[in-house]
Amino acid sequence: MFRQREDILQRKSGEKVTHRGEPSEWRIPRQMRSLGPKAMITGGLGYCGSQLSRALLQEGIGVVLLDRRELQSELPKGAVFFQADVRDYEKVFQASEGIDTIFHLASFGLSGGEQLKKIKEIDSINVGGTKVVIDVCKRQRIPRLIYTSTVNVVFAGETIVDGDEATVSYVPLEQQVNEYSRTKAIAEQMVLAANGSLLPGGGKLRTCAIRPPGIYGPEELQHLSRLARNMERGFFHVRLGDPGILTNWVHVKNLVQAHILAAKALTPETDYIAGGQAYFINDGEEVNLFEWLSPLFERLGYQKPWIHIPVFLVHLTAVVVEKVQTLLLPIVEIPPLITRNEMHNMWVTHTFKIDKAQAQLGYVPKKYSLDDCVDHFLKKGPRPRNFFLQKYLFLLVLLTGIIALSVKFTQVRDFLLDS
Repeated sequence: MFRQREDILQRKSGEKVTHRGEPSEWRIPRQMRSLGPKAMITGGLGYCGSQLSRALLQEGIGVVLLDRRELQSELPKGAVFFQADVRDYEKVFQASEGIDTIFHLASFGLSGGEQLKKIKEIDSINVGGTKVVIDVCKRQRIPRLIYTSTVNVVFAGETIVDGDEATVSYVPLEQQVNEYSRTKAIAEQMVLAANGSLLPGGGKLRTCAIRPPGIYGPEELQHLSRLARNMERGFFHVRLGDPGILTNWVHVKNLVQAHILAAKALTPETDYIAGGQAYFINDGEEVNLFEWLSPLFERLGYQKPWIHIPVFLVHLTAVVVEKVQTLLLPIVEIPPLITRNEMHNMWVTHTFKIDKAQAQLGYVPKKYSLDDCVDHFLKKGPRPRNFFLQKYLFLLVLLTGIIALSVKFTQVRDFLLDS
């Protein structure tokens, strides 16, 4: 699939390295010495990383999985695992020996709790880890780097309809509502800026970025678990915002397809067409969240909501919840009911075209259904819990917001009548 590295990209096993921070010597893992092209996946034990590794192995690509978590299952033939933190330059350098393509998926801070309580760690992994990966690519003379970004680098709560790469810009960093999106935007720009960097001995580093929305698939538990928990908490007992709200989702197999196509588009055969480019990737469909989640509603025994509440009240609730959670963090750790970022992603229209990926990468998304994912989730996912207290707190904060707005409206009305 990928070209073999040219002779300028070859290293002899045991060659000495003098660059500061690099190991004095290293060896190619024995399992991979007979293989052809090789790819490394940071965050390789994650959902998307594991799916990507399977697809690469099926195409005859040797794979190195790098992740700070412990390996919990047997590796498939052709894969090698390195337990390492992406911020650890020496270990990332060692793991990448003999690699010709890096898929940088490792990140931190996506979930609500992480977004609010571990800001320094989010920055050090998402920005610091990306800096390490870019530097390793240059020092190891790795010619291709594909970065897994997010649509949140351009979306922070303002409606976007059919946005494309040419018409939507990065959200100003000071306007991002969470550290995860802010650091992912910084990291994406670092990766794209590195495109065309000269490699020692000749050649150039080619880079691109993939921007997915929410990811789903048969073994995906993070997004569906969060949605199911929010249903248990009562957030979906009412319909929030405009009934016509539309968003995109992407099935993991479509996302994997996009990553592999992006790697091919960073080769001489394609004239490096993807070099320095970012691509929106989704299923090619715009869906209403409540309609799209119908299989999950039904299987969990809930009816689709019919009571309507304006979304700005939920936004106010999310702001108050974040403030309270931050204030109490030094005393007690309380999982956030909902964050502004989650509220935006669920209840503000933001849709993106995939025309550029189709034209330049040859990306053709396949049609998938949420039903199979729900079946797997109910078998493997966490058991429902009793969220009575959190439901009560959510409704209490929402009621407080309504009262506050009512008071404000009364003050404005009285002022106008007196004028």
